[in-house]
Amino acid sequence: MWALIQSLVTKWALFRVLLKTLGSLAWLIPVAFVLKFVGLPVLAVLAILALPVFIILALVGLPIMFAFVAGVLLLVGFFALLSFGIAILKIAIPIAIIYFLFKWWTNGKKGSDPATDA
Repeated sequence: MWALIQSLVTKWALFRVLLKTLGSLAWLIPVAFVLKFVGLPVLAVLAILALPVFIILALVGLPIMFAFVAGVLLLVGFFALLSFGIAILKIAIPIAIIYFLFKWWTNGKKGSDPATDA
């Protein structure tokens, strides 16, 4: 009887730990939906941009494998450029916001004379 109780308590504790672990990962579900919502159209646009180059390479008479590799490399290049641009914007936008807020905050304090201000 003692072994049965010990087994049930152990299973219950394991179930609680597993539930807590999966519950702590639940916040990733909306993030996954947003990434899927944003990523699939970006991938479609990049594929559309690389498709004319792929067709021209195939029409010129280059081997189809070479044309396919060139198209894939172009697609990867566009995606890398887009990723680097977004990464740079993530750094540049907060710096620009802080700069313009500081400029706006100190705008009225530089060179203002209370006697001449209306």
